[in-house]
Amino acid sequence: MQPTEEPPPPPPFDVLVTGSSGHLGTALMLRLPTHGLTPLGIDILPSPTTHLTGSVSDPDFVTSVLSCNPSIRHIIHAATLHKPHVGTHTHRDFIDTNITGTSILLQAAATTAAEITRLPLSSFIFISTTSAFGTALTQPITTTNTTTTTSTPAAASAATWIDESVRGDPKNIYGLTKSAAEDLCLLAHRQHSLPVIVLRTSRFFPEDDDDHHRRAATPDPHNLKVLELAHRRVDISDIVDACRCAMDRAAHLGWGRYIISAPTPFVAHTDTDTDTDTDTGGMDRDTLLRVLGERPQEAFARFVPEVEPIFRDKGWGYTPRVDRVYDSSRAVRELGWTPQYTFERAVRSVRDGEEWRSPLTLEVGEKGYHATPTGVYTK
Repeated sequence: MQPTEEPPPPPPFDVLVTGSSGHLGTALMLRLPTHGLTPLGIDILPSPTTHLTGSVSDPDFVTSVLSCNPSIRHIIHAATLHKPHVGTHTHRDFIDTNITGTSILLQAAATTAAEITRLPLSSFIFISTTSAFGTALTQPITTTNTTTTTSTPAAASAATWIDESVRGDPKNIYGLTKSAAEDLCLLAHRQHSLPVIVLRTSRFFPEDDDDHHRRAATPDPHNLKVLELAHRRVDISDIVDACRCAMDRAAHLGWGRYIISAPTPFVAHTDTDTDTDTDTGGMDRDTLLRVLGERPQEAFARFVPEVEPIFRDKGWGYTPRVDRVYDSSRAVRELGWTPQYTFERAVRSVRDGEEWRSPLTLEVGEKGYHATPTGVYTK
């Protein structure tokens, strides 16, 4: 009998991925090897893409992972409690996972990794969220009468343009804890010279929207998600590519915070622009935001004219208003990020009867956020 040949051991791990059983963590574990990287996945839940089960809130576990894998040069911290957990988890749960867990991981990255390898970590990529902008995402309408002037959110208010200059004002425990964790990342960079890049991702979940008004306006969930690519959604494949770009640029940049969302087609002229052309719809920024807030179909037709006949043939419609536009152009410029799954590409794919989502999105699929059915999040 011939002896059974043992499979060769895996090459040394060079990337630690936290939250490797979740949507983005799974995508990272599947895609990073195609870029010549060998990721090590950790999560509290076992899965085919997770090597070790444990919590980032456990300092002994985190220290052990890094001590046993001195070849790790990058950390992508995707583990988190998400917005769908707000109704099922306590504030303490969010603090333990999103703040304490991030703090423990940052401290280990800055000290344990350096003590073991005698080399600084090449990058720490923190996956955050555009929810950290909170109430800044809604534009109030100002009404004046003879005695008072008040500002209240209203259905007919203008959309808000969101870029990295906008100051966040978290409106729930999810946004608050992610924002606090971002501050911890900045502190770690300042105190330990740790190269940290924060990526504020817009929505990429495959589940239905949790807003019944938006679902009612666009009964076909593909309709709504394609629309969102124009102003508040990003394909998970493009997020993975953004992580890779951030890993490459972190040592040079040292610190950075970026919005990661599909490039918006709504590129309007600002006061400093000197020319106009049809590519920008002939609108200044204020006019654009007002039209998006009041008559979004007009803005879509003006900036992407081909959308009208394609949506009409599909029986698709538009949401009553667009409330925000995420501007990810800084990530494109500074990280060298080149997102592929844009609104324009999706519209052409719908026209041609092709799949508008990336193969990676389909491979990752729907994972849900709870073990039992919980509204639209886990069916």
